[in-house]
Formats: sequence, structure tokens, C-alpha cells
Amino acid sequence: MSIDTRPAAPTVSPVLRNPATASRRRKRWGNPLAGLGSLIWLVLVVVPLYTLISSSLMHQDEALNGDPLAFPTHPTLDNYNTVLHSGFGTMLGNTAIVAASTVAIVLVLAVPVAYVAVRTRSRLSSLAFRTFLLGVAIPAQAVIVPLYLLIGKMGLYDTLPAIILPTAAFAMPVAVLVLSGTMRDVSEEMYEAMSLDGASPLRMLWQLAVPMSKAGISTVAIYTALQAWNGFLFPLILTQSEENRVLTLGLFNFMTQFGVNIPAVLAAIVLSVVPIFAVYLVARKALVNGLMGVGGK
Repeated sequence: MSIDTRPAAPTVSPVLRNPATASRRRKRWGNPLAGLGSLIWLVLVVVPLYTLISSSLMHQDEALNGDPLAFPTHPTLDNYNTVLHSGFGTMLGNTAIVAASTVAIVLVLAVPVAYVAVRTRSRLSSLAFRTFLLGVAIPAQAVIVPLYLLIGKMGLYDTLPAIILPTAAFAMPVAVLVLSGTMRDVSEEMYEAMSLDGASPLRMLWQLAVPMSKAGISTVAIYTALQAWNGFLFPLILTQSEENRVLTLGLFNFMTQFGVNIPAVLAAIVLSVVPIFAVYLVARKALVNGLMGVGGK
């Protein structure tokens, strides 16, 4: 009688034998690590926002001596009233003018520059594109002194254009980079078809490249608006009068104006964040799509 010495075949679990079952099991349990990370991220975002809003509704003594995570026992809007009667409307209007003007300048200049960089194969256009990209590596702090002297020579010191022009200049490199990547997504066949129809380069820009690059243009507009809205260095160095003050500089001065009145400072922060946060909520999808490079596809 012979004995079979061959190793027994390994047993395979029903789950591994059936890929569909394994897939359903993975879908049922999800990704615990991703869920835990999302929960941590949510806490890190929600807790500061809750503290900001709740503390802005507190009285001064409660904010100093109470629990910052506790809801105010006697909520009040006096802090918001104090901020609104301290020149907040003027600063909000100046900030809106700076942001809108900066976005307009950047779009008017960056769109044709990106189009030329994509459609032109000459060494000059390549050199110009590389020069724009160098601006990404140059911080504003490195050129603030010559910029201050230049603004003074131009007679623009203590004016809103003194803030708008440098802000637009420092937003241009990123704008050209994003728009050139977006316009490269437009197929060459579309350009050739319009060229065969007798379309000029300007017509191809406005009737093909711009409509197909809406996501990139939206990304540039939102990014530039955020940069202009949150800018602090240029308003601090290039302006000094009350009528040309923007929100970031106003919040800086509120710390001195209100002393240790923490709820009033937080109320000013809440009011300054609401407009740009509303813009982000409306256009966040276009911003994400543009940054991911999907462009007009």
C-alpha cells in the first residue's frame, strides 16, 4: 500500500475565491484610515470656526475669563455693531476694489500671454514664458524696498493703485502657469479646423481657447482674488491714510484700537471672511478642477 506524500492543496476561502464578494466586503467596510483622517481634519476645521464665531458673540469679561469652547451665556451683537461703526464699510469697499481690479488686470494680461506661450514655438516666446515662471521664486519681501521707491517715483504712494499693481504683478506667474497648462489641453485638431476656416489667431483665442479654458480662468480669478483680499505687506508699506485702508491692515489696527477687546477683533475677522468665503463656495468646483489640470476637457 503506497502512501501519497504530495502536499495537500491549499484551501482558499470563499471570499478570496469570489472577487465580487471581496469587493462587496471592501465597499461595506470602506477605508477606516481615510475615515479617521477625515474626522480629524473635520475637527481641526470646525473647532476653530466654532470658537471664532462663539467668541465674537461674547462679552469682554466672558471672553477673558470663560471657556473659549463654551457657547456664550448671553450672546450679543454689540461687537459687530462696534466694528461696523469703526470704518469697516470703507475698508471693505477698498478691499473689494483692490480684489476686483487685480483680477481684471491679471486676466486681461495672463490669458493672451498663456495663449502665445502655448501656440508659438519661437525662442522668444519660450524665453518670455520662462521669465514669467521665474516670478514664482521671487518673494515680495525681496523687492519691497525698490518697489517702494518705484511707487513713490510714479506718484502712486498712498493710493489703491499702489496696492493693485504689485499684487497683480506677483499673481501673474501663477496665472500664466495655470492658464498655459489649461490651454494645452485644447486639441490641436480644433485649432487646425478653425485655421482652415480662415480664423485669425485673435479669433481662435476668444472663440476657442477662452471658452475651452473656463476652468483654468476661474481658478486664476479665484486664486488672484484670494491673494488680493488677504494681502498685507503691500497695504502696510505702500499706504498710510485711513481712506485707503484695506481689511487686513484694518484688522491689524483693530488690535490697538480695541486693546484687549477680543470679541470685537474676532467679530471683525468674521465680517472680513464672509464675502471671500461666499465666493469660494460658489466657485470651489472650478477651482479644484483647474488646479487638477482637467481644464476645458
